[in-house]
Amino acid sequence: ADPVRSDFDLNPGLTFDNPHALRPAAVLVGLIEREEGLTVLLTRRSDTMRSHTGQIAFPGGRCDPGETPWVTALREAQEEVGLDPKFVTLSGLLHGYQTVTGFHVTPVVGFIDPAAEFVASPEEVADVFETPFDFLMNPANHEHRVTPTGERRNFYAMPWNDRFIWGATAGMLRALYERLHDESTDQTPV
Repeated sequence: ADPVRSDFDLNPGLTFDNPHALRPAAVLVGLIEREEGLTVLLTRRSDTMRSHTGQIAFPGGRCDPGETPWVTALREAQEEVGLDPKFVTLSGLLHGYQTVTGFHVTPVVGFIDPAAEFVASPEEVADVFETPFDFLMNPANHEHRVTPTGERRNFYAMPWNDRFIWGATAGMLRALYERLHDESTDQTPV
């Protein structure tokens, strides 16, 4: 099976024109151990951004030439939310995720020291917040939605409080859930 995940997983009739032309990018899937439990660091993109305005996203972006995904993820997290890399312990990479906007994103998983402070870069980020890991890893919260206008496209969504986590971010979270909970080995008694 192909481990690469994409915006097309729920849309088998759609395909990439040229998957080899995808631009490399990386995001930081930042996990923070709080008293109330593990949380995931997320942002709401600035309303002035050229693309994905106001959407919920992981800190991240396009890889500079010669950068590894983990260097990109840490650099982008520092630029977007002021996260000092010394507060991050990297733990691994998830399989790549291909987006309809032409990126091959590598999710970089890292544990963030709870002492880290976040300061949003106003040009890129409108808000920095944390969402409970348990909520995001509960398949009951993984909704399938359809675009209301334009080309019909199915996507994952994980509405949490007043936040609408959807698209590639929700797809990567779903991929993390599937990686952690291999349903093919489920031993639940019948």
